[in-house]
Amino acid sequence: MAGKFEYTLGVNELKSKDFRLWQSLIGEFLGNLILNFFAVGACTQNEDGTFKALAFGLGVFMAITIVGHLSGGHVNPAVTIGMLVAGRISVLRSILYIIFQCLGAIAGTAAIKTLLHDTYHNGLGHTNLATNITELQGLGIEFFLGLVLVLTVFGACDSNKPDSRYTAPLAIGMAVTLGHLGTINYTGSSMNPARTMGTAFASNNWDAHWVYWAGPILGGVAAALIYTQILEKPAEAKVSEASEKYRTQADEREMRKLESGHDYA
Repeated sequence: MAGKFEYTLGVNELKSKDFRLWQSLIGEFLGNLILNFFAVGACTQNEDGTFKALAFGLGVFMAITIVGHLSGGHVNPAVTIGMLVAGRISVLRSILYIIFQCLGAIAGTAAIKTLLHDTYHNGLGHTNLATNITELQGLGIEFFLGLVLVLTVFGACDSNKPDSRYTAPLAIGMAVTLGHLGTINYTGSSMNPARTMGTAFASNNWDAHWVYWAGPILGGVAAALIYTQILEKPAEAKVSEASEKYRTQADEREMRKLESGHDYA
């Protein structure tokens, strides 16, 4: 019982090199650093929503491609919480992932802020609610953004659909692009609490910050439950060794009958 509890918490991951916990944490840090540096950099140059949508979608695509083999390429606390709810990662790993995701986002935004003159900052791509959008409306929008993103992650990474793994980074990046195209003018289309924390920290703007945590995470939790309980593809039934042996022997007997030249008509 104690061993199972330790496994659920993830304490065993601190003791074993097989889990590559520290490499995974570095991967999540770098993934968010890459995302915020380049996507925020795009926001400093252009006000066009389509331009920003492509920047964030490509940023997620690149981040997952680079670090996915290390950490699973969550690069988002909403994805991490979704995986935790589905029992795919331990409590300890999820907590550490979120910490390093936020640190990476802060580092990426701080780097672009430092390298650019103040006149180029242009708000540093920080997410804000539009004038006529209330916090509850923003919460609802961010909920659906988290929902579609985490549903895409689960669908692309379904172990019973191995072919989809080859396109997973692109599919997830396109989900981020779609989210931005649909809602960027209303909430800034965060979808990612760490991404917003990075820009909030750099710009010292914490207005309605809770919306950008609660919305995507609640959407991610709902997506995890919907996919695992309803949408997940069932595992294919494996033929037992005994039945396979019986079938082979039966086939061999039929072949011998045919070869013997008997007329069964």
